[in-house]
Amino acid sequence: MDIDTYFDPEDSSFRERYRRYGKRLSPSPHQESYQSKFSNAALYLDNIKKEIDHSDQSQSQGSPSSSKRRSPSIEDTSADRQFLKVFKHEQHADADAHADADTTFSLFASLFDSALQGLMSIPDLILRLEGACRNVSESINNSCSERHRIVEDKLMRQRARVLLDEAASWSLLWYLYGKGNEEVHEDLIVLPTTSHLEACQFVAEDHTAQLCLRLIQWLEGLASKALDLENKIRGSHVGTHLPTSGVWNHTQRYLKKGSTNEKIVQHLDFDAPTREHAEPLSDDKKQDESLLEDVWILLRAGRLEEACKLCRAAGQSWRAATLCQFGGLDHSPSIEALIRNGKNRSLQAMELESGRNHQRRLWKWASYCASEKIAEQGSGKYEAAVYAFNCSNVKRILPMCTDWESACWALTKSWLDVQVDVELSGGPDKLTSFDGSTERSPGQVDLGPENWPLQVLKQQPLDLYALLQKLHSSESVHEAVSRGCKEQHRQIEMNLMTGDIPCLLDLIWSWISPSGGNEDIFRPYGDPQMIRFGAHLVLVLRLLHADEMKDTFKEKIMNLGDLILHMYVMFLFSKQHEELVGIYASQLARHRCIDLFVHMMELRLNGSVHVRYKIYLSAIEYLPFSPGDHVDGGFEKGSFEEIIERVLSRSREVKAGKADASSDVAEKCRLQSLEKAMVIQWLCFTPPSTITDATRVVSKLLHRALMHSNVLFREFALISMWRVPAMPIGAHTLLSLLAEPLKHPSETLISTDNHEISDSLREFHDWNEYYSCDATYRNWLQIELETAGIDVSNEEKQRANLVAAETLSTSMALLLREENPWMVPTEDHIYDLMEPTNIELHATAMLSLPSGECMYPDPTLCTALTSAFYSSLSDEVVLDRQLQVNVSISAKDRSSVEIALRCLATENDGFGPNKLADGGVLAAIIAAGVKGELVGFQVGVTMEILRLDAWYCGTDGSLGNPATYILRGLCRRCCIPEIILRCMQVSVSLMEYGNEHERHDELIELVAGSEAGILHLFSQNQLQEFLLFEREYCIWKMEFVEGSAA
Repeated sequence: MDIDTYFDPEDSSFRERYRRYGKRLSPSPHQESYQSKFSNAALYLDNIKKEIDHSDQSQSQGSPSSSKRRSPSIEDTSADRQFLKVFKHEQHADADAHADADTTFSLFASLFDSALQGLMSIPDLILRLEGACRNVSESINNSCSERHRIVEDKLMRQRARVLLDEAASWSLLWYLYGKGNEEVHEDLIVLPTTSHLEACQFVAEDHTAQLCLRLIQWLEGLASKALDLENKIRGSHVGTHLPTSGVWNHTQRYLKKGSTNEKIVQHLDFDAPTREHAEPLSDDKKQDESLLEDVWILLRAGRLEEACKLCRAAGQSWRAATLCQFGGLDHSPSIEALIRNGKNRSLQAMELESGRNHQRRLWKWASYCASEKIAEQGSGKYEAAVYAFNCSNVKRILPMCTDWESACWALTKSWLDVQVDVELSGGPDKLTSFDGSTERSPGQVDLGPENWPLQVLKQQPLDLYALLQKLHSSESVHEAVSRGCKEQHRQIEMNLMTGDIPCLLDLIWSWISPSGGNEDIFRPYGDPQMIRFGAHLVLVLRLLHADEMKDTFKEKIMNLGDLILHMYVMFLFSKQHEELVGIYASQLARHRCIDLFVHMMELRLNGSVHVRYKIYLSAIEYLPFSPGDHVDGGFEKGSFEEIIERVLSRSREVKAGKADASSDVAEKCRLQSLEKAMVIQWLCFTPPSTITDATRVVSKLLHRALMHSNVLFREFALISMWRVPAMPIGAHTLLSLLAEPLKHPSETLISTDNHEISDSLREFHDWNEYYSCDATYRNWLQIELETAGIDVSNEEKQRANLVAAETLSTSMALLLREENPWMVPTEDHIYDLMEPTNIELHATAMLSLPSGECMYPDPTLCTALTSAFYSSLSDEVVLDRQLQVNVSISAKDRSSVEIALRCLATENDGFGPNKLADGGVLAAIIAAGVKGELVGFQVGVTMEILRLDAWYCGTDGSLGNPATYILRGLCRRCCIPEIILRCMQVSVSLMEYGNEHERHDELIELVAGSEAGILHLFSQNQLQEFLLFEREYCIWKMEFVEGSAA
C-alpha cells in the first residue's frame, strides 16, 4: 500500500491561525492478563515445574542485579537512573505493540464466538468487528511516540491505517447486508404527495437507487467518524472559527479608512463582488476559502445541518440558505429523513402553490449556474464544489476529491440525485425528447430549470461498473484516487459493491496463498491481518447467506472459504494461539477439520502439557464429541472422536528412519515406543464440565485410553524381550499417564455391564503387574552388571539379594494366579460365530541380527521369510487351515517388512474360547519369529514387532471385529516363558552366593506340570535354556552344600 495516500497532498497550514486547537495526551492502553487454572494433575505438576525453573533462573542469573535494584548504592549516578528509565519505557512500548497485535486476534475470536452462541446477531457482529478495528487502530496510534525509532513508528502507524481500512470494509458490509430493508410506513404518507416522499418511495423500491443510498451513507459515515477521531485526538473540530469570521472584517476596516480601489468592493453585502466586479481583501478571501473548506468537509461527512450552523456562526446566513432548501428540512431520499422531518407540511404547502418538484428543479438549476460561473471566474474551488454538490455537477466536484472515498462519494451521490431527479421529472422517457447536451454554456437559456436534470445527465455513469471504471481512470479523477483503487481494501470494497463474492474470495486467496507452486496448506502465508480479515469475512458471509446460497456460489464460498479459514487457523497455531483455533476449525468441512486437528496434535505432541491442553480444549469445546451429534443445516462438523481415532491410528504407523545398518534395533524400538505412548495424553485430560454430557464423555475417553494402551502394551512387550537394564519407557509412560485417571474412575465406567470395558480394564491391570515385574528384574540386572567382577560390600550384596528376592516374589505371584491367569481372556460373544470365517494377522517388524544390528530386507529375504513361516507349521495344518502368507518390504520404512497371515477359523482357534490361551496357529508363527527360531531361516535373527493387529474377516476379505485372543495368546507365548527364564536366572544368581530361594522347586513344577498348561508355550531353545539354568542352579547348590559340610 502506498504510504503517500496516508497524508493530505494539500498544505493547509494557513488555516491554523483561524482555529483554536487544543492538545490532549492519551494514556497508553492497558491489557489485562490472566492465567488459566486446570484441574488435571499433569497440568498442576507442569505449573510447579515451570515455577521452580523460573525461580532457579532468577536466583542463578539475576540475583546480583536484583539485589542492586532493591538496594541502590550511593554511587549510582543520575545518568544511570535515566538510562534505566528510558530502557524501561522502550520495553513498555514494545510490549504494548505486541499486546495490540495479539489483542486483535483474541478480540475477533471472542466476538465471533458470541455470535455462534447466539448472543448477538450477525449485523451486530459486523458492527462490533468494525468497532474493534477502530479501537485497536486508535490504541496503536496512541502508543506511537518519540520513544520509538522512526521506522518502527512508521510501521505502527501504517498498521493502524490498515486497521482503519479494514473497519471501512466491515462498515460497507453492514450497510450492504447487515442493515435491514425499510419501507415507507403508512404514518409517513401525506396526501397530496410531495417530491420528497415520492423520492423516498422510489429509492426504497429501486435496487440501484437503494444501493447508491447505502454507499453514500457508508462513505459519509466514514468521513464523520474520521472527524470525530480528529476531535478526540487533537481536541478540536472542523469549523472552529472565530465568531463572525465571514463578515470581511479586513475589508470593512479598509473602507472605514476611506481608501478606494476599483478592485476592492465598496459594499459588504454578498452580492457586491458580482455587482461591482470587484473582490474583498485577500485576507478576507482566505478566510472565506477556509470557511468554505470546512463547509465542504462537513458536507462530505453528511453533516449538512452542522455546515449550515457554521455558516451562520461565521456571519454568512445567506450561504446557509443556499445549502438548505425548503426551510432546512432533511431532503435526503431515505426513510430516516422522512422520520426526522415528521409530519411537517411546509413542503406540501409550497408545492401546492408552485407545483410539485418546481422549487427543487429551480434550486438545483441555480446551484448549477453558480458552480459553473464561479469555476469559470476562478473565484474559489471550494465554493464551486459546494454549489456543485447541490446539483450533481460532477466535473466541478471531482477536482476537490483527492482520495478514493471522496471521489466514490461524489460520483455515487451525484448519480443518486440525478436518478431521483429523472424519476421526479416523469422518468427517462420524457427526457428523451430534449437535447440534454452538457457541453453548453450555463449562460444559454434553452436549458432552463424546466429541463433539469439534462444539464448534468451525461456526467453520470450508466451503471455501477461504469462508476468504478471512472475511479480507475486517471483522466477523470485525481491521481491519488486511481492509485487508491489498487489498494487491497479498496479492491475488496469494490467487489462488495458489485456483489461479486466469488471474485472477492479469489482476490483474497491470491494475496494470502503460497506462491511459486508451493501448496503446503499447513503453512501460513501473506499478511496476517489480511488472513484474519479474509477468514472472518468468509464466516460472516456464510452466516448472512446461509439460506440463499445457490450451488455454484455455495461451492465457492465453502471450498475456497475453507482454504482461507484453514490458513488463518494455521497462522493462529503458529503464533501459539492454540486456545483460539477451535472457534474457526469447527467451521471447516468435516474432513478438513479432522485433518487440521490431527496435524496440530502431532506437531504439539512433544510440547508442554499446557499447550496440549489448550488444543484439547479447542477441540472438545467447539466440536461435537461423536459423529452426527450436531448437524447444522446439513453441515456436519468433524467430531472429537474421529480426531482422536485418527491421531491414535497415525501414532502407530511406522515412521521412516535413517538408513543405518549399525544402529541398535532394540534401542530404536524403545525410543519409538515413547512417541507412541505420548498420544494417550489426549485421552487423559479432564474435559470441562460445561460440555454436553460431560460424565459420559469422561467414561468414553477413559475406556478408549484403556483399549489403545492395551494395544500398545502388547507391542511394547514383544520388543522388550531383551535382557538389558534399559526400561521399556513407552510402557511406563502409559502407566504414568493413566495412573491419575484410574485412581478415581467414573461411576459409569465402574458400574457398566459392558463386557468390552470390563475386559479392557482387566487386561490393563494384567499389564500393570507384568511391567512391575519387568521393572524389578531390570533393576536387579542393573545391579548385577554394576557389581560384576568386583568386590562389593556386604551392604551391596544384601541390597542385591533383596532386589532379587523381590523379583522372584512378584514374578511368582503373576505366574501362580489361579482364579484369573495372566492374559487369559474371558468368554467373548464374538467367539460364538460358527459361519465360515477367516482370521487374519498383520504385523510390521524389523529384523535384528544376534549382534542387535538391523538386517535390511530385500526380495530374496522376503521370500525366505515367507518359506520359514510356512515351515513353522506342519504341512497338514497349512493345508487344513488354508494358510496364506505374504511378506513384503514396507513402503514407509525400507528397513522393515510387512507381514500378512491368513487362515480359516476353527474350533478353539476362532470359534469358541481359545482354551489353551496361546493365540492359535497365527500366534505360533509370529512367536517363532519373535523368539528367533524360524525353521529354515537365518539362525538367531529375531523380529522386533513395530505394529501388530488381528481381525476376524469374511470370505470376501472384508475385515471385521478384532481377534484379540490371538494377540493376547501371542503375548503369553512370548512373555510367560521369558518371565520364567528370568526367574531361573535370578535363582541361579542367588544360589551362587549361597542363598537358596524357597520357591525354586515350585517354579520347576509350574513348567513341568500339566495343570498349568505352560510347557507348550516354550520353544525348543527356551526349554534348553531352562534346563541349562536348572543344571547351573544344581551345581551351585551342590557346591554350597559341600562347602557347608566341610
